[in-house]
Amino acid sequence: MTRRIGSGKLVIATHNAGKLKEIQALLAPYGVECLSAGSLGLPEPEETGTNFVENALLKARAAAEGSGIVSLSDDSGLSVAALDGRPGVYTADWAERQWFEGEPGRDWYMAMGKVEGLLAQQGPDVNRSASFHCVLALAWPDGEHAVYEGVAPGSLTWPPRGEMGFGYDPVFVPENHEQTFAELEPEYKSGISHRADAFAKLVAEQFGE
Repeated sequence: MTRRIGSGKLVIATHNAGKLKEIQALLAPYGVECLSAGSLGLPEPEETGTNFVENALLKARAAAEGSGIVSLSDDSGLSVAALDGRPGVYTADWAERQWFEGEPGRDWYMAMGKVEGLLAQQGPDVNRSASFHCVLALAWPDGEHAVYEGVAPGSLTWPPRGEMGFGYDPVFVPENHEQTFAELEPEYKSGISHRADAFAKLVAEQFGE
């Protein structure tokens, strides 16, 4: 049997208050007290992995070693079939403005445009299938770890549609749906998302019978 967290403290390897709140809500029914790496003063490790699993483990292990407490991290992004899986681990990087593109920060419309531009170069019959991926990694201070992978398959559309999502949501149509992630109600979207898929697997193994 896989080692279990049990009730008690869990470090969430993030400095993002929104992500901490989201994960706290998901784990609250299981008696888990969530702390963020940011609140403990732990530095953010450089994400040097070449895939989602490597980056998630890198973050979880850094938090577990720095805190001495079992830690959870996630790494997620968009994979486009016709682009050989890109942007992948560079999903957020594609939204970073270069010096000639205006003020520093992320421009998700620009990122969506980059993806669409690369697809357009392949012609009107290009394969538009894509998927969002989420990897959750648990790491114990002694080095043991567990990984849970979630996927939300779908396809890309253009132009962007919807105001309720973030990132690439306005161009992503989940499988068996006609609306984009950004057109779906957030509560409904969260139930069919890649993160929901990964969390369902984590909960089943860590807190199931």
